[in-house]
Amino acid sequence: MGKLQSKLKHSTYKYRPDGIIEERIQNKSSQEYSPAHVDTVSVVAALNSDLCVSGGKDKTVVAYNWKTGNVVKRFKGHEREITKITCIPKSTQFFSASRDRMVLMWDLHGSSQPRQQLSGHAMVVTGLAVSPDSSQLCTGSRDNTLLLWDVETGQCVERASVSRNLVTHLCWVPREPYILQSSEDKTIRLWDSRGLQVAHVFPTKQHIQTHCEASTDGHKCISCSSGFGGEGCEATLWDLRQTRNRICEYKGHFQTVASCVFLPRALALMPAIATSSHDSKVKIWNQDTGACLFTLSLDGSGPLTSLAVGDTTSLLCASFHRGIYLLTMDHSRGLQLGEVATF
Repeated sequence: MGKLQSKLKHSTYKYRPDGIIEERIQNKSSQEYSPAHVDTVSVVAALNSDLCVSGGKDKTVVAYNWKTGNVVKRFKGHEREITKITCIPKSTQFFSASRDRMVLMWDLHGSSQPRQQLSGHAMVVTGLAVSPDSSQLCTGSRDNTLLLWDVETGQCVERASVSRNLVTHLCWVPREPYILQSSEDKTIRLWDSRGLQVAHVFPTKQHIQTHCEASTDGHKCISCSSGFGGEGCEATLWDLRQTRNRICEYKGHFQTVASCVFLPRALALMPAIATSSHDSKVKIWNQDTGACLFTLSLDGSGPLTSLAVGDTTSLLCASFHRGIYLLTMDHSRGLQLGEVATF
């Protein structure tokens, strides 16, 4: 299962400091690797610096080596589309969630059968988050409920429900007992895992909050919004410390922003975030000023569904029509983002 050379046309835009001049750049050809999936990819997550795990409408979880362009292992156990995947840090284990209302635990070095099957939600599971010490898993659903699980035993230890709180994503704050949660009720909630109680609700936005992510130092978080025609379609930076205020907004997408990530300093050389949208664009933003530093338009991708940091130079981006994109940052001519491969 080797690499195939393919020249793919797409547009990139570099934003100058004066905010006026826009430069069109012709990218080099990219590689077309062996495909990971046969249908829409809903989610991608980095397992380590070589491997990612992904899932989608084909109901299969795939472990993939993006540096060699090969499938490492396929995991089958879900009966419907896979919605979320989260990895246990510094481990070969990970969890997947599905529209079949199940959460399955897998081990890359184990059998192709799930290590655990967690059943407790009445509707599609739309949020997964592992605690920093890897002892607990939090799951969320469109049934308005969050469940807290003991990873070792697979037992549900806490349950909480908030009316009309249709969960869209979960993220555990590093080194803290807190869990971030985005919702279709247009809010971001901060939950205290000690008793699974709501600790804070951030100011309500104008549109559905589709995703949330915490910074590695646990001081900030970002969320992103649904929208159309430029209405909504933004990412928002929030303070997780005492004030818990809105810090900055990032506007420039024209459709729903589906995913947002903090970029490691080694990747961007400055505090920066990346967003991916249903408008087929990935944008890099200056975290402090809100300025868009670079836009990569992935023509033919369809809506972009998920974004993950791969290693110190790479991003992974899942899409409706073109599988998963491997993107790299280049600083040789200023900050640029380019497509390296699809799989």
